[in-house]
Amino acid sequence: MATGDVALGAAGPESTQPAAGTIEQSSGTKTPIINDFSIQVATVNGSGSQSANTILLRSIFAMGIPVSGKNLFPSNIAGLPTWYTIRASKHGYVARKKEIDILVAMNAETAKEDILSLPSGAVAIYETSLDLAQYRDDITCYPVPFDKITAAVCPEARLRKLVKNMVYVGVVAKLISLDVEVVEKAVRRQFAKKQKAADLNWAAIEAGYNYAAESLPKQDPFLLERMRATEGKIIIDGNAAAALGAMFAGVTVVTWYPITPSSSVVEQLIDYLKKYRVEPDGKASFAVVQAEDELAAVGMVLGAGWAGARSMTATSGPGISLMAEFAGLGYFAELPGVIFDIQRVGPSTGLPTRTAQADLLSIAYLSHGDTRHVMLLPGSVRECYEFAIAAFDLAERLQTPVFVVSDLDLGMNNWMSDPFEYPDKPLDRGKVLTAEDLNRLGDFARYADVDGDGIPYRTLPGTDHPKAAYFTRGTGHNEKALYTERPDDYQNQMERLARKFETARTLVPAPFVVQNGSSPIGLVAFGTSDFAVSESRDQLSREYGIETDYLRIRAFPFAKEIHDFVAAHERVYIVEQNRDAQLLSLLKLDLPAEDAVRLRSIRHFNGLPIDARSVTDELVLQEGI
Repeated sequence: MATGDVALGAAGPESTQPAAGTIEQSSGTKTPIINDFSIQVATVNGSGSQSANTILLRSIFAMGIPVSGKNLFPSNIAGLPTWYTIRASKHGYVARKKEIDILVAMNAETAKEDILSLPSGAVAIYETSLDLAQYRDDITCYPVPFDKITAAVCPEARLRKLVKNMVYVGVVAKLISLDVEVVEKAVRRQFAKKQKAADLNWAAIEAGYNYAAESLPKQDPFLLERMRATEGKIIIDGNAAAALGAMFAGVTVVTWYPITPSSSVVEQLIDYLKKYRVEPDGKASFAVVQAEDELAAVGMVLGAGWAGARSMTATSGPGISLMAEFAGLGYFAELPGVIFDIQRVGPSTGLPTRTAQADLLSIAYLSHGDTRHVMLLPGSVRECYEFAIAAFDLAERLQTPVFVVSDLDLGMNNWMSDPFEYPDKPLDRGKVLTAEDLNRLGDFARYADVDGDGIPYRTLPGTDHPKAAYFTRGTGHNEKALYTERPDDYQNQMERLARKFETARTLVPAPFVVQNGSSPIGLVAFGTSDFAVSESRDQLSREYGIETDYLRIRAFPFAKEIHDFVAAHERVYIVEQNRDAQLLSLLKLDLPAEDAVRLRSIRHFNGLPIDARSVTDELVLQEGI
């Protein structure tokens, strides 16, 4: 069963689907493939194709068909290749599909390579002058004179590069039976404040549509038909969802240094804050600071958290590396703050616009010495929103930095979701003592474990009481926050911090489990690997008769349910998007030795979002089938 934001039902046992990379034949004709294919648009960076691709995506969504979109773009200058893939899936699958069914080849430099990579039976739409049919005789080719059509529609030569993209929207719409009225609504929405632009782009779409109707007889099996699977749902990217959650969590201090792919978290949050957090008199109830670097940004976060503000920053792997020293201060001095890490490919600069899940180990133990950090691992845009809210509560409850670990695929791409729920619980500020509390208690030791859960009590600066003050230091200290180098004082404090980490196991989001109770094989994943694993489980059942149980980890430290799940299975495959099996390594450190030997690894680390077929093939290989 597919998991995540959209529970639309997966392909059941009665479902029959062609093998990957082929199209079924029936009596010599192509059997229609309805609401179950992918479209890849190959263009160049800076060509203005984003609007055209968004219109295609939203139009399919408006027809009630589950859809997802993934943008593969270069990290440097305009003019380099970029690919955008739209997947329509009547089963609700939203992971990247390994095979491309329909190619729109708008980049002459990559056109030959793009068409050669298609599976047999696929479709290619391209500029007539490219003559791509010469390279393949096993696919359907639709040559289109895009330049001539665009010139006829758009008299201004400087605009033709942009308008040309809308012509392919019209061609594709006609070929796959995309409702033209829905497309027009999407265009009008995209250019709602620019009437002339809307009219020009709609004219280009109509021109492409009419050309396909008159000159391109349908020869391929890919079609759309209306569904009702998207009713009441929204489309949003994970970074926007996280920003929305941060606002509802009551964030008041936001510090950042721009870095792909995290920048849009703060950019979107700024828009939200300006709209909803400015008082009638014009005064803002928030502060946003662009720091000189990530080190300064996280320092400001911890300073604001110490002062009682709800504070956050957003970064990616290189920024995480720079934050190590301050992360250790936050852990040892026990300062709350939230850090969003939108993972990308490393090490070093790596591939800034490719996705990965390779920051787990560095964050878990970020800083020197015995340091362990809490991580929340959202697996959907809905959880980006919900975990953003939860992170601020946890940071103050645990008095420690909390990391929300997403990735480029989840953060920057568009996903379907049920609408988010308005928060119905008050903010959890944790163990904060007021002047009245201090009068009642008569004494206060900042780092004492009063309740046995490892979490001390704190006061906020400005608390009007003579016993409220204490020293906050990153050097050795005792229960009363006094400087000390006594071995027993240091050991006591470190053991208390370890108890606090154990308490965190009971407070972080529990794992999501799908278990039939009889399979010897378990699958474990986190974050965006969930979408591929969910689809892979259906493939394994349908194609090989392999039934599996599944657990999606949603936080570190690991909850007890994860130990129970591993112990209940003979073999447990850990699916993750990094080279070094980082989640598996963390699990081995956490599990009893007799259970750790059950773990096996399925890894994907080429920078592309993980796909179901890769998971299926690797598991079957390791099972020896």
